[in-house]
Amino acid sequence: MSEALRRARALGVAVEFADLGEWGVDELRSEYDPKGPTIRVNLRIAEHLPSTELGEFISLAVGHELYHHRERTNDVARLENRATREFAANEYARSLLALD
Repeated sequence: MSEALRRARALGVAVEFADLGEWGVDELRSEYDPKGPTIRVNLRIAEHLPSTELGEFISLAVGHELYHHRERTNDVARLENRATREFAANEYARSLLALD
């Protein structure tokens, strides 16, 4: 099990696959729903990846959304600029991937 999935479990965040719809040229890999809390990984992307890439995709998607969960629970400060928040979420996901 990846570090991102381990942390999601420890924090009580459910992880599921869902069809997140068509986004045109953009690609929505995952989304965070604080009501669950739940992280949804986009099935439309995952089902087309080779098995050699699937684990990393899931780990990065879950890690990214875990950062947003941590913002929501005040474990990390919420940055004001959206682009900066997304960059920080990507960096957090990469740091978890390095622990796998």
